[in-house]
Amino acid sequence: MPSEAQIAANRANAQLSTGPKTEAGKEAISFNNLRHGLAGEFHILSWENEEEFATLQLGLRAEYKPHTVTEQILVDRMAQYEWLRRRALHLQNVCLNAEGNIDQEKQFALYLRYQTTHERAFHKSLSDLLKLRAEKRKEEIGFESQEQKKKLHEARVRLANARAAHLELDTDIRSTIEARLPGHEAIPFNELKPVLSLALEEVFGKPAAKKAA
Repeated sequence: MPSEAQIAANRANAQLSTGPKTEAGKEAISFNNLRHGLAGEFHILSWENEEEFATLQLGLRAEYKPHTVTEQILVDRMAQYEWLRRRALHLQNVCLNAEGNIDQEKQFALYLRYQTTHERAFHKSLSDLLKLRAEKRKEEIGFESQEQKKKLHEARVRLANARAAHLELDTDIRSTIEARLPGHEAIPFNELKPVLSLALEEVFGKPAAKKAA
């Protein structure tokens, strides 16, 4: 049996119902005369508005922006479950009389169970969608991390090669400069460094200074 809170909520929703108001209209969608369509393959019933469903579906697609076929399926399922939830709620309202009391308790309880079922199914599809995106993002972060590690390794290799080349060049320069000439003593490279620096300044510094002046 439905709780007092559920009955009260459905009485309030009954005031907002846009379904059939006449007895003939109620009979047309009653459980005994037409399948409620709350189970099995999804389809729009004859008394429902297809444009309203299309608006709901497009709204969810715009909100969640599916990028893959799987995401599209989950978003479309969300639209269907939400539509079925609204249908179940509407059929509950049909079970109420003008005073807001339940005329058909068995059918009311059935529709109430379907309402809860489709609410849960909606949130399950939403949860699956968010979980799918979270896993995809983890994979992307992992790939980006691997790419960064690869680039860092390549940079370290280039730096090591540059240092080795610099050391080799420095060794060649030392061996050339420190080589003893006939009749002369060898001069340590460290002692020649200041002289070389002044020479380079003399060659490159003064022209640059004249140009700036």
